[in-house]
Amino acid sequence: MRIISGKFKGKKLFLPSDKNTRPLKDMVKESIFNLLEHSNKFGLSLSNSSALDLFSGCGSFGIECISRGSKNVYFFENYPKALEILKKNLSKIAQDQNYKIFESDCFTFFNSKKTIEKKFDLIFIDPPYKELRINDLIEKIIEKKILNKKGLFIIHRHKKDKLPISEKINILDVRTYGISKVYIAN
Repeated sequence: MRIISGKFKGKKLFLPSDKNTRPLKDMVKESIFNLLEHSNKFGLSLSNSSALDLFSGCGSFGIECISRGSKNVYFFENYPKALEILKKNLSKIAQDQNYKIFESDCFTFFNSKKTIEKKFDLIFIDPPYKELRINDLIEKIIEKKILNKKGLFIIHRHKKDKLPISEKINILDVRTYGISKVYIAN
């Protein structure tokens, strides 16, 4: 796994050695970023953007954002082995001021009275494929008003996933890449 483009292009990322974390495939990641950067449909500039990477794993998506010029990225991860790899990957490329790690389960965090005093241009949601509470999470994010008005949700699911996505968001595009289905919404 590598960083596809930007300031840290080509750097290899560490991966967890166990099977409890499913890293985002380079092909899927590259396709998402090409779509975001080259489509007039979304109006998002990664340069100076703020991103929230939920279920971060090794941090592949958020680190790609940093490499492509995001001013800050917040990561959520609670699995100890993935956290170790995430920190190792971030120590290779990032400066302390441009990222923050929440060592917390995002469901617990967003269901509590806790909040993030920041609004994001991009929120990446990539839970385990078997996770069914994704709409609860989307609705809590909407309730807490942390997505900018013109911000985007990127939701990564298995292509055979039949779980409908919340009607509280507007799905702008759906793409299938291999076994992945990617929703872009606001």
